[in-house]
Amino acid sequence: MKDKPLILVTNDDGITAPGIRALIEVMNTLGDVVVVAPDSPQSGMGHAITINSTLYCEPITIDDGVQIEYSCSGTPADCVKLAVNEILNRKPDLCVSGINHGSNSSINVIYSGTMSAALEAGIEGIPAIGFSLCDYSWEANFEPIKKQVKVITENALQNGIQKGTVLNVNFPKAQKGKLKGIKVCRQANARWVEEFDKRTNPQGRDYYWLTGKFINEDRGEDTDEWALAHGYTAVVPVQYDLTAHHAIKDLNSWNLND
Repeated sequence: MKDKPLILVTNDDGITAPGIRALIEVMNTLGDVVVVAPDSPQSGMGHAITINSTLYCEPITIDDGVQIEYSCSGTPADCVKLAVNEILNRKPDLCVSGINHGSNSSINVIYSGTMSAALEAGIEGIPAIGFSLCDYSWEANFEPIKKQVKVITENALQNGIQKGTVLNVNFPKAQKGKLKGIKVCRQANARWVEEFDKRTNPQGRDYYWLTGKFINEDRGEDTDEWALAHGYTAVVPVQYDLTAHHAIKDLNSWNLND
């Protein structure tokens, strides 16, 4: 009898977040699950790692599931590093991160702790998927997306994920409890226009709240933003090799060695 796949589960909203609890429930139907997740919210941490303070990682029981769980004081990337190097006795067959409360589509992928955990797994040679739901509410309804989470994960386990890439999966908020299909997309060309709300505290010291507006400059119908806007789940393969290969020829034309 073939052993069940070993699945590492993590996130950036914290180990008690409803999104990761929903993800754990689905993964328990597919394999042996080990959870290593932050003990508190780590949203927007990107690929930060802890190097100037101590890390703690302790076993924890949150519900009556069959999974093994650890609560970590570090970032999402820390969680993956600790899992691979200290907790697991073998490399997992798959790492899944999420389900994030809020979108990680388009440019958001570079700020995302959810996707950074998946990318860290990819760097370690582990097939990985980041899952996000376009609903920031703590009471977000994850039930309608569980079927697609399972379908995507089953396909990843059966078919593999191309080396050097991980999957960024974003689900639209279900309308009337239903989703449309799944589309494989490219990342939309979009950006944030930041604004800072400047205020003064009672001691007279200025402080700032980051705000901003999301601008989608891409009108293509093959993008993640288009898919989500039209009720489809968006699957984008992303890579951690940031080399702009198309720019190498141009740079080689510079007089750099004169």
